[in-house]
Amino acid sequence: MPTPTKGARLGGSPAHERLMLANLATSLFRHGRITTTETKARRLRPFAERLVTKAKRGDLHARRQVHSVIRDKQVVHTLFAEIGPGFESRPGGYTRITKLGPRKGDNAPMAVIELVESGPITTSTPSGGNRAAATPAPAAAPTEEETTTEAQAPAQDTSAETPAQDSADSSGAEQAGEGDQDGKS
Repeated sequence: MPTPTKGARLGGSPAHERLMLANLATSLFRHGRITTTETKARRLRPFAERLVTKAKRGDLHARRQVHSVIRDKQVVHTLFAEIGPGFESRPGGYTRITKLGPRKGDNAPMAVIELVESGPITTSTPSGGNRAAATPAPAAAPTEEETTTEAQAPAQDTSAETPAQDSADSSGAEQAGEGDQDGKS
């Protein structure tokens, strides 16, 4: 009889599930966000949040506990040096799961699991009036200056190069024509 679990079993055995969760957590902490199936994301969320909570403690015992799960020293260092202190004022909810459409090959439901921003919360989409006024103004000014500068500079260069190219092309064509006639004779 298989060992009962609280959630759906990932993989074939408990050992394989532990390894999969450890690898998913390593990738999540290394990259900040990963795309996986919804089931794996749901299983990873509490696992990763417990590791972040241990990283917030920051003591040696917590570091050793995390290192027993995540074998990559650089990821453990990043977790304790950057991610844990970044969530110091947050009591929980360090990850976010966003559902995506089904995967093309097997129609499996996909999701993105990512670390919530640890810095001060800023709105990514400010009100429409502020955004419309702020974005085009800086982009429009350099474009006009670049256009006038580019229009003047190539016009001068083109007029200077055109006669030289024409004379070089015509003399080159005459020489090539003479060479062809000599080759045929």
